[in-house]
Amino acid sequence: MNRRHFIGYGAGALGAGAILPAAAFGASRPAASSATTTSSEDVLKFLPQKKPGAVVKPGEFVFAAAHLDHGHIAGQCTALLEAGATLKWVYEPDAKKRDAFLARFKQAKPARSLDEILVDPEVKLVTAAAVTSERGPLGCRVMEGGKDYFTDKAPLTTLEQLSQARAVAARTGRKYMVYYSERLTSEASMFATDAARGGAIGRVVQVVGLGPHRLSKSTRPAWFFEREKFGGILCDIGSHQCEAFLAYSGATDATVVHAAIGNFANPDTPEFEDFGEASFIGDNGATNQIRVDWFTPNGLSTWGDGRTFILGTKGYIELRKYVDVGRDRQGDNVYLVDDKGEHYLNVRGKVGLRFFGELILDCLNRTEKAMTQAHAFKAAELCVKAQLAAKRLT
Repeated sequence: MNRRHFIGYGAGALGAGAILPAAAFGASRPAASSATTTSSEDVLKFLPQKKPGAVVKPGEFVFAAAHLDHGHIAGQCTALLEAGATLKWVYEPDAKKRDAFLARFKQAKPARSLDEILVDPEVKLVTAAAVTSERGPLGCRVMEGGKDYFTDKAPLTTLEQLSQARAVAARTGRKYMVYYSERLTSEASMFATDAARGGAIGRVVQVVGLGPHRLSKSTRPAWFFEREKFGGILCDIGSHQCEAFLAYSGATDATVVHAAIGNFANPDTPEFEDFGEASFIGDNGATNQIRVDWFTPNGLSTWGDGRTFILGTKGYIELRKYVDVGRDRQGDNVYLVDDKGEHYLNVRGKVGLRFFGELILDCLNRTEKAMTQAHAFKAAELCVKAQLAAKRLT
């Protein structure tokens, strides 16, 4: 399953021929040179022994969906369902959006109000994809109502909203979790998380994240182009890259060194930003460079050529998450180079998406295995600070 599986609720290994045959990982690659011959164990050990599946039985973890303003809500619900959760309610004041959701998730009952969900003692968690600027206040209301909250990224748009969310989460003990889908729904990214944390490339020195997206402008709602509502490009899709940097590098905080934004190709929507870049220095010395944009050309076979480069003291990793341009349309490609050789793995179907099952168990057990609250909030803080610091290029 990859991130494309999650978008739009209305739309319904190592060594290419070096260590193992390419077919072992469903790969198609040129013949390997002698320089790529090595042992497989050191890299393959980061593949899970068993892919994650359902962690609870039907009815043991009940959740609701609310405010369906972004298509990511389908992915949030689908991932929770595949981890064993039970979807009981949906609340959406727009009948068209609600009915489209119900056509796909037929098990859900339409709620007359958010309060109808919040007073239901069976509901453990509310997942939502509201207008970005409304996600923070909505999360506080959900947590005050005694439920855990799982929002689409970006989780909020201002430092004031962040301060309020932190205070409410601390006071209520409820979770404010975030669907940072570009890492959490990418098997390549989840593999890289384990490999980087496990020392496969030594100490992580730098992370470079590229997050291009296809705009598909005619399909976007009006709020998507209003600066106050979408929060800016670094706040929005830049949030993925900030979260990934913290996850791969092990940093727990970072300082914005540079940030810039621009609107190069959309003069008819002057508040919109179609380009952004930023750099950070982590509290552990690791650095981060990100570029996000809305310039994916129509000729690309997928919505964006997302790539990540992780440099370590003993090697490096490159992720070609959604496509290997000009060679293979299959995503979840991992390239890893270390002292023992050059390794290529296609990890699709080999890793799974463990975050969602771990989140369910965290909600039930009040643990923090999937993601700590501090991590979720720090990623949000960094992307908002980068947005505030950004120099306008156009």
